[in-house]
Amino acid sequence: MVRSLGQWAYFSDRLTRQDAGHGFLLVAWERGVAVGDVYVWLAPAEEPELRVHLPGVALLTHLEVLPRRRNRGIGSELLWSAEERLFAIGHEQVALGVGLDNFAARRLYRRRGYIEWPHGEVATTEVIYRPDGGHELRPELCRIMVRQLGEDHSEKSDDRHAG
Repeated sequence: MVRSLGQWAYFSDRLTRQDAGHGFLLVAWERGVAVGDVYVWLAPAEEPELRVHLPGVALLTHLEVLPRRRNRGIGSELLWSAEERLFAIGHEQVALGVGLDNFAARRLYRRRGYIEWPHGEVATTEVIYRPDGGHELRPELCRIMVRQLGEDHSEKSDDRHAG
C-alpha cells in the first residue's frame, strides 16, 4: 500500500486509529497494487462546528486515487463501499469536507447525492504527509457536504451492479 500510495506516516496513524475502533480504512486494489483509499472517521469530529451541527456523524476523509487511475470509477467505488458499510452499522448520514478550490471533488460528491450544509465554510487543518515520514499542518477552509443514507441507498447500490 505504501509502495504505491506513499504516506507511511498517514497509513500508520489511520491503522492505529482503526485498531482502536475510531474508524476504518478502505483501500482500492488493482492487481495487487493499491490505487486509492478513503478513511472513515467514526470518532467525534475535531471541528467544533461539526460536533454541534452533526453530532456523531461519520466523516469521510482523505479520499484519494492515484492520478493515473482517476476518472475510472475508483473514487465512486470507494464512496459506495464506505456508505454501504456505514449504513450496515446503523449510520443514517455521512459527511465530508472538501477544499474550496477542489471543484472536481465537489462535482463527484454532488453526483453521488451529497449536498452542502447550510452553516457555511469550516476552518480545518490539512495534514501534508512528507516522504520522510514527517508531516506539515496547513490551515484550510472547507465546504461541508452531507449525504443521507437510507432506503434509496440500497436501490442506488443495486443499480451500480446492474448491466
